[in-house]
Amino acid sequence: MAVAASPRLRARSVADRAEIAAFLRTDRLYAAYALADLDGPNRKRVAWAMAHDDAGRATALAMHHEGLVPQPLFLMGAPDGCRAIMEHVLKPRDAYLQATELHEAAVRDLYELDAPLAMLRMVVDRDSFIPFGGPADRLTALDVDDLNRLYQLGFRAGFPASVVEDGVYYGVRVRGRLVSAAGTHAINAREGIAVVGNVMTHADFRGHDSAKMVTSAVTAELLERVPDVALNVHADNVSAVAAYDRLGYRTHCQLIERLARRRAGGWGIMRPIREAMRFPWPRESR
Repeated sequence: MAVAASPRLRARSVADRAEIAAFLRTDRLYAAYALADLDGPNRKRVAWAMAHDDAGRATALAMHHEGLVPQPLFLMGAPDGCRAIMEHVLKPRDAYLQATELHEAAVRDLYELDAPLAMLRMVVDRDSFIPFGGPADRLTALDVDDLNRLYQLGFRAGFPASVVEDGVYYGVRVRGRLVSAAGTHAINAREGIAVVGNVMTHADFRGHDSAKMVTSAVTAELLERVPDVALNVHADNVSAVAAYDRLGYRTHCQLIERLARRRAGGWGIMRPIREAMRFPWPRESR
């Protein structure tokens, strides 16, 4: 199914924080990552665009993190508005698309789309949260080497100490070794929302509720600062979904994440040359 942009739609870049925030708040839980990033340390590297109908009403919004490697591209609102934005305003060559199936249909003729990852957006608030106790300790910048050692099992790039200092990280140690950890992608107290991420347990220590302990500890501290906490989890990860459900998280919506490559232009011509040369384009993790 293809979605065409209506000729009555007007797409434009936007930088006004109040205008962006007002649209994101129309479904703040779906827009949790974007809201959390709105005032984050990398906000100057984020490009925003909106679509408006002929009455001047905002119908869609897109957010793209600028950079050399595929960066997150978030779509929200009416699919035809998103189509207009991606056709006329935001035109990243490669991006990591985060959207719904309807949004994908809107940009499919503009982008080649890799195999999808179905994700659940799960959310929790102060009323629904169910703490899970355990020996989870607050991590500091002094723990960043241990944290990176754990994350190297599944992530390609290490974190600087500032990630731990600016966020909220908890870990579980066994005989002094960090075997499980969870942290944050972003916190925005102004918008009252935070995002949990980077949950990992060493393969040798799974099945002992360590992930549940660290996620609970991170969530509890975040809920002291903001009313809503969100996370993404693979839809087919039954055990993880069940663990988050045990903590009081509920599914808000399903998202699709996938790599998107612009179909037309010089970039498309250069891609086979780049791939043949195996140009080293590292992928960042969020």
